[in-house]
Amino acid sequence: MLSRVVDNISICNLDKENLIRKVTVKIGLERIDTQEEITVEALLNSGAMRLVMYLEFMRKQGFKLKKIERPIYVRNMNSFLNKEEPIEHIVEVNIYYQGHRERTEIDVIERQKWKVILRMLWLARYNPEID
Repeated sequence: MLSRVVDNISICNLDKENLIRKVTVKIGLERIDTQEEITVEALLNSGAMRLVMYLEFMRKQGFKLKKIERPIYVRNMNSFLNKEEPIEHIVEVNIYYQGHRERTEIDVIERQKWKVILRMLWLARYNPEID
C-alpha cells in the first residue's frame, strides 16, 4: 500500500492497480462528561450521509451511548437496505480539527472497518485542502 501524509491528512492507495483511495484526517474527539480528548484517524467519505463511530472503539474509549427514538435504517450505495442492524444509538462528542470545534452527535454502528467516518457535509464545512 502506498501512502503519504501532508498536514495531518493521509492519502493511501488501497489497491495499487485500481487506484482506489482512502482519505483520512486526524481529528480530536472529546468526551462530553469528562472533557478527555483523544486523537483518532477518521475516514473522509464523500458518499456517507452521516457521521458514524464503530461500537467497539466507542466502548474502549468510554463514550456514553444514547438511545435514539427511532431506528435509522442504512442504505448501501446501490440503494438497497444494509443487512446489518439499524442504527439505534448515538454518542455526543466535541470534534476538533485544525482550530475548528464542533459539538455533534455521531451514529454508532456495530460493524465497520474505521473507528470514525466523516460525511461529505463535514468535509464541505471545513474544506480541508486535499490534493
